Amino acid sequence: MYFRPFLWLTLFSIPALLVLLALGFWQLDRLAWKTELINNFNARANAPAILPPENDAPLAPIEFQNLQLTGYYLHDMERYLTGRTYEGNAGFHVVTPFRSQAGKLIFVNRGWVSEAYRNPDKRPFSIEDKEVTIRAVLRLPQQKGYFVPENEPDRGFWFTLKPHELATHLGLDEAITSYYADQIREGDVLTLPIAATMHIEVRNTHLNYALTWFGIALSLIGVYFAYHVNAGRFGFRKSP
Repeated sequence: MYFRPFLWLTLFSIPALLVLLALGFWQLDRLAWKTELINNFNARANAPAILPPENDAPLAPIEFQNLQLTGYYLHDMERYLTGRTYEGNAGFHVVTPFRSQAGKLIFVNRGWVSEAYRNPDKRPFSIEDKEVTIRAVLRLPQQKGYFVPENEPDRGFWFTLKPHELATHLGLDEAITSYYADQIREGDVLTLPIAATMHIEVRNTHLNYALTWFGIALSLIGVYFAYHVNAGRFGFRKSP
């Protein structure tokens, strides 16, 4: 066998190959992380319900934990997250302070309404002045996306659910601000606001990405040696 590599092609190909392999292994690491995240989500969301934790409790280990909430909604203080959709329809998420039996004040994302039902006067059936028990999951405060505008409380524009901003705007100094709750729909009957479901669909395409990077790396190796074969720099000498 003989092999006389082109210097410039080799200097380009080796770093490129290392980068492609690194990207492939990085996606495999992301695959393991996403799989663990999905498993933890399922375990916590379907575990026995817990009472709402304190404001200063460690929350990362219990995000998505099933919560038991019994108390009253403060409907006169509900606010609306802009730019939410349900089955392709534009609308809002209704966020309402909830006073639990234990006295905790928690912001609850009750679910989706269309523009036509944003005004609570159009949906009096959703305004209950009695004690209720709801199913919910614990959520950490949302992080603003790069292209998402800042909240404008004084103008009524809320794009990101940040409990501390809601508490400041509404003057609810005692409200819990380290987390909020997503109400979970129970049963098949849809009522406004349309709450979230426990049907979990988390995209996990990291294996596809990893195979793509490894495939490109393999193609680079093939092109590299094919070029040398065509140039007469790589091959096998026939035995005499």
